[in-house]
Amino acid sequence: MAVDQNVTSKKVEVIHPSGSKIIAMIKQAGIREIVALPDIVTSESLLWPMSKDPEFRVTRICKEDEGISICGAMSYNGTRALLLIQQTGLMDSLNALRAVGVDYHLPVVIMVGLQGKEPSVHPDQSAVYGVRIIRPVLDAMEVSHSLIENPDDVYQIPNVIERAYETSEPHIFLIGRAPEAQ
Repeated sequence: MAVDQNVTSKKVEVIHPSGSKIIAMIKQAGIREIVALPDIVTSESLLWPMSKDPEFRVTRICKEDEGISICGAMSYNGTRALLLIQQTGLMDSLNALRAVGVDYHLPVVIMVGLQGKEPSVHPDQSAVYGVRIIRPVLDAMEVSHSLIENPDDVYQIPNVIERAYETSEPHIFLIGRAPEAQ
């Protein structure tokens, strides 16, 4: 079998969002409480820097559904919180999200690392089943969600969080590319 020497593999340049800009946008939205279960996509560039930042209080949890309840409860006294998890934990805690966020209309804001997602592929096109089904599941639940994959996507964070608290509805940020630590 002959190999065509003129065929070159195209390397797709993938630009990642900045972890420090995401953190700045979270602060701009008035969030100081971080509830987290470490995940491979967001720990290095978000969770670990936040845990060292005196402006944040980080509460580590054992199960993601605990985090949904904690964030929902904090909203009762006007405290804004952010839950950091990965998509496997989100899938495991959909009933808590349904009850606390949807049925009780509480502003649970979650950043979900899409573990295993290919950096140059849209989540809906991922070869990873657990990544590919996240958006359709959230759509079926009528839960607001947005994608943070490119550097400019981070600028939506403060307005989306503000809207979640104004409307008292949950919002899920899907982190499609691991943010760069900066």
